[in-house]
Amino acid sequence: MTQGDIYEMISREDGTGDQAALPVERVLDLLRHGEMELHGILPWSTNYTYLASVRDGDLKCMAVYKPRRGERPLWDFPRGTLYLREYAAYLVSRVLGWPLIPPTVLRSGPQGPGAVQLYIDADPEANFFTFRHERIEDLRRIAAFDHLVNNADRKAGHCLLGRDGRIWAIDHGITFHADPKLRTVIWEFAGQPIPAALLADLRSLRVCLVKDSDPLAQALHRLLLADEKVALLARLDSLLAEGVFPEPYAIPWPPV
Repeated sequence: MTQGDIYEMISREDGTGDQAALPVERVLDLLRHGEMELHGILPWSTNYTYLASVRDGDLKCMAVYKPRRGERPLWDFPRGTLYLREYAAYLVSRVLGWPLIPPTVLRSGPQGPGAVQLYIDADPEANFFTFRHERIEDLRRIAAFDHLVNNADRKAGHCLLGRDGRIWAIDHGITFHADPKLRTVIWEFAGQPIPAALLADLRSLRVCLVKDSDPLAQALHRLLLADEKVALLARLDSLLAEGVFPEPYAIPWPPV
């Protein structure tokens, strides 16, 4: 399975009870244009994060809705930008091909503009600490991605084991800061070589970032500050030059 397919997360509202396997572009279209209904605030969220259903015709999915107005102000991140960073992280992951981040869109909902992301049906007892030894390659990609986007909040619970058997990375609202902010529980790869395949993907990403006409470069121009884009390219160049996972910086608290 690849990022191009989404399985067992979209239901058909045609009375059959069947699940639909859809191309990711159709899932994005459903999230972007479907009728949204809120079902309550998700527990343990720092900001106001809603569980929602999104329906378009006979298709329906559950989604996570993070409105701009529900963001708690942070001293080091510009106010009202976290939902934009969620979307920016998803766009970068799509160009790289990793890690697996749920399809994400920007749209207006019942609480105003925000990020809307496909809800992942995941094992509630599983997190980074429970599958860290069995899913090395998935976690290696997440670790490389976190270094690249300067993720300030990679908790164990932000790595999900989906019912589909895949490892999903979520919660990328505090990313892309121009200053070093990396806080993550995934440090076992520090000092190890970055696999050649991942380096090749990073080189391809760089081509996109430095080309003004590239869709990703144009999107990040709208989503991030100028110094954050410069810092992103600098981190990318550092990863390519060193070819190894950086040493630890900090861990989030609480770690789960």
